Amino acid sequence: MARIGGVNIANHQHAEVALTAIYGIGRSRARLICTAAGINTATKIKDLSDTDMEKLREQVAKFTTEGDLRREISMNIKRLM
Repeated sequence: MARIGGVNIANHQHAEVALTAIYGIGRSRARLICTAAGINTATKIKDLSDTDMEKLREQVAKFTTEGDLRREISMNIKRLM
């Protein structure tokens, strides 16, 4: 299993679908990340090289995801209440 953005990604999934396992990344953002990294969206995670995985990690790091995003949303909800 690959680890991107602090989340274990399934090896048997296509890159676009696998990235959606990360909280804060949907299909459209996953497509954006793949094109920015120069990776075909239909490529399976297990077929990516280490350099491709590093490119994906760099692109995902540009967005607020997982714990930081959950915390931000939680604080916004508390502030509005």
